[in-house]
Amino acid sequence: MTPTYPWKDAVLRMQHPCVPLTGGSGPRSARQGWLRVPGICRSHGLAFKRYKMSVKPPRSGTTRCGVARGAWPHARGRGLTPGGVSVIGGVSGFAGAGSATMAAAELERLRMAGAGMAIAVLTSGGDAQGMNAAVRAVTRMGIYVGAKVFLIYEGYEGLVEGGDNIKQANWLSVSNIIQLGGTVIGSARCKAFTTRAGRLRAARNLVEHGITNLCVIGGDGSLTGADIFRSEWGGLLEELVRDGQISEEVAQENCRLNIVGLVGSIDNDFCGTDMTIGTDSALHRIMEVIDAITTTAQSHQRTFVLEVMGRHCGYLALVSGLASGADWLFIPESPPEDGWEDLMCERLGETRSRGSRLNIIIIAEGAIDRNGKPISSNYVKDLVVQRLGFDTRVTVLGHVQRGGTPSAFDRVLSSKMGMEAVMALLEATPDTPACVVSLSGNQSVRLPLMECVQVTKDVQKAMDEKRFDEAIQLRGRSFENNWNIYKLLAHQKPAQEKSPFSLAILNVGAPAAGMNAAVRSAVRIGICQGHTVYVVSDGFEGLSKGQIREVGWHDVAGWLGRGGSMLGTKRTLPKTCMEKIVENVRKFNIQGLLVIGGFEAYEGVLQLVEARGQYEELCIVMCVIPATISNNVPGTDFSLGSDTAVNAAMESCDRIKQSASGTKRRVFIVETMGGYCGYLSTVTGIAVGADAAYVYEDPFTIHDLKANVEHLTDKMKTDIQRGLVLRNEKCHEHYTTEFLYNLYSSEGKGIFDCRINVLGHLQQGGAPTPFDRNYGTKLGVKAVLWMSEKLQEAYSKGRTFANSAESACVIGLRKKVVAFSPVTELKKVTDFEHRLPQEQWWLNLRLMLKMLANYQISLTEYISGTMEHVTRRTLSIEKGF
Repeated sequence: MTPTYPWKDAVLRMQHPCVPLTGGSGPRSARQGWLRVPGICRSHGLAFKRYKMSVKPPRSGTTRCGVARGAWPHARGRGLTPGGVSVIGGVSGFAGAGSATMAAAELERLRMAGAGMAIAVLTSGGDAQGMNAAVRAVTRMGIYVGAKVFLIYEGYEGLVEGGDNIKQANWLSVSNIIQLGGTVIGSARCKAFTTRAGRLRAARNLVEHGITNLCVIGGDGSLTGADIFRSEWGGLLEELVRDGQISEEVAQENCRLNIVGLVGSIDNDFCGTDMTIGTDSALHRIMEVIDAITTTAQSHQRTFVLEVMGRHCGYLALVSGLASGADWLFIPESPPEDGWEDLMCERLGETRSRGSRLNIIIIAEGAIDRNGKPISSNYVKDLVVQRLGFDTRVTVLGHVQRGGTPSAFDRVLSSKMGMEAVMALLEATPDTPACVVSLSGNQSVRLPLMECVQVTKDVQKAMDEKRFDEAIQLRGRSFENNWNIYKLLAHQKPAQEKSPFSLAILNVGAPAAGMNAAVRSAVRIGICQGHTVYVVSDGFEGLSKGQIREVGWHDVAGWLGRGGSMLGTKRTLPKTCMEKIVENVRKFNIQGLLVIGGFEAYEGVLQLVEARGQYEELCIVMCVIPATISNNVPGTDFSLGSDTAVNAAMESCDRIKQSASGTKRRVFIVETMGGYCGYLSTVTGIAVGADAAYVYEDPFTIHDLKANVEHLTDKMKTDIQRGLVLRNEKCHEHYTTEFLYNLYSSEGKGIFDCRINVLGHLQQGGAPTPFDRNYGTKLGVKAVLWMSEKLQEAYSKGRTFANSAESACVIGLRKKVVAFSPVTELKKVTDFEHRLPQEQWWLNLRLMLKMLANYQISLTEYISGTMEHVTRRTLSIEKGF
């Protein structure tokens, strides 16, 4: 029987209403469909072709990314594949009439929900890198769901003044701004809005444009003002009616104001959210300065006192201190004990006496002592000069921290939060409280605005009342752990007793930024635990050759900011030299093995575990810290080095886009690394606003490629005459980078020209980002503490015997928590042929990539954030880094 699919013109927009979908006969018809249209449609006078569309099951038996084959939607403004069959919500047009119709209905339902809505977005308070990415995402998501979107210039001041400060946006209004720092729509502090009269004028201006949905990007003061505005909305409209400025009907039509907030603050001082917009970029600026200062400080044997922002919150100082290995740190949440001057000078002197040529002291601008007296950077400098005689300089970073281009993390975070903000406004009811869209682990959540504001105020109150331990707890468990780990690693503390255990640490696979940070923290925490700590050169090959040496606390000084692998790393797997590895494990009496590396590290430990039945010496505790730019190790959402690699690729693509903008009508095809894993391509694509990103996990056909060319052809007719296409190096066996170049060049001839860029190994190089330094440091500490616990459990009668599945694990961040996953369990969910986990969380981000590139898709696959509450219990849960 030949099935037909009744598509609706209203849903599919430009889909031709007379096109039936027909199937063939025989066994192939279950897998393939044919679009048969006889020449000319007489009713509409349009010609059609006959296309074959494949719906073969994916090679793994299930869709590799949870999305059906051919799921990339095409033809901007049409919602069509080249064959005229709609592909919506990640469901192929040939997946069946029911599923396709449901997806189409979902898209229509979403657009009906947005139709008639008017959304306004403004930025307020201090600017933060990433605000533009948020404005772009809110604007495009709003337009995508059928709403009118207005940009309010100059923050609340523009809202009060009205006029040309409130302008309707279109898709191109926010083009080419994702890479810009600051906020292109301006921000201003407005005294008028703090008065009821000012808010009355603001309400009048919103009603004039029919705006009843407001997205505010700013700090806690800006968001509190928005909530007050919302609570007074009904009364303000009544007053406008009484004054005759609006009619009863208009007041009735605009009776409810929905508010959603995005927290833009480089200080990361808003409780309830893991990271605020701009924080990661500010940390980038700080670490760039510290890295630069370190070189000059070493040359002259100087001490540098660096003052960073953070009047009420020490997050920037704390994380930069942890990521740089600073000698001393001042934060307002934990003032130093009385007599700190003596202790600090003593420790600085000890550091120099052990051969260090520099000292770094980091101080938050709001630092105080136990009595509430401010501690200034100049006071600290004078103290060091007077007591130690060291050549000392002060560097105040100031507004440098607010400037510059946003980091990849901030661009993706802002884009994700902007999309979620629009969804929150779509789903808002009269009973929905004003909410902020937040990050929890790698998931979007919605939090009641005033709950977050209240906890943020509680922190300041605790500090004012000198309840400093409570203030740190209210900042959240992650903040507290950062502080504890810094104190643990900054200065050597003698172990209470010598332990009977020996640990060996090695790097395996390709080098990745952050490896050295993990080795440093693992070595130091191992020494604190009283263990004998060895390091191994050149991975498993070095272990087989006996390239093993004991290491001390100061041997790993200065490793935090170093890229690559200081130990040396190779891809050799244990099965090629198993007996020699066993011999050296026995010779050095190694009871714990910490392997830092990529897929080879995971696979190597798995081989060691499987050889336990043959070699009793391998019944030891083993742990893998995932470190690879490909982010393809099972058991973790993020691998060390992937953030640095994404930023390196993003910076290159920013320059490439700039070149394309200058020459006009040019499309760049950029090849990224990653093996079969498309993480680098996808996340970089979101961060740079790419037009397409081809990855192995999201299969594509020649029809998809042709449709992407058509998409770019349409784009060249607009004011944005440039294109950027990313291709993961192993996304397709036959559709190589050279093939794509030839295809795009041929199909775009006369409209645009093409260029190729292969980014190559620049993605593996460079200094680690603040995220990778911090992440590596924490993973190293947690891994060794876990290994110490397992060693104690497995130790009996003077020997260690660990052969349970739980004694060999991968440590990783999974959604909201750090987890240890047995390698034998992970084996069941690993695609060894393509070196991939069978499930990858980041594939959900591809919906955002496609929507922001203006492809017509449904969001049936979109996972909305849930409303959560902020309490002391939720703050006590560590949710990531």
